[in-house]
Amino acid sequence: MFSKACEYGIRASIFIAKNSYEGQRVSPKEISEEINSPQAFTAKILQALVRNHIIKSVRGAHGGFEIDKDQIPLIKLSQIVKAIDGDAVYSGCGLGLSACDENHPCPVHDKFKDIRNGLKQMLETTNLEELAMDIKLGSSFLKT
Repeated sequence: MFSKACEYGIRASIFIAKNSYEGQRVSPKEISEEINSPQAFTAKILQALVRNHIIKSVRGAHGGFEIDKDQIPLIKLSQIVKAIDGDAVYSGCGLGLSACDENHPCPVHDKFKDIRNGLKQMLETTNLEELAMDIKLGSSFLKT
């Protein structure tokens, strides 16, 4: 459903949010290790998140990535998905066909439309705070 970059972007954002609540910045190396992503690929994803004002990059000896604590509850998963993958997840064909719409539907069009709408609802109502707290409390995990 999401690109690998988007999956890593979501995981990185959750990890950064969790650490930001603890008053810690995290390095690209720490992030790539935590989300099990190649460091160069992670760096490109982090740049996209910075450009879209989801995370902040701080340079220097005590630098790294962070999110302002007061912003964490305001950041929705939909913002991360849009920053990395754009809006295609909301309009793409379930079978990957380039020409699939209400007038020319693929065999799964109507069923997939319901799934897409549910996904959109979840992405627009889920914020980083709830996900970071789940990680912090140990009720969910970013890696196995």
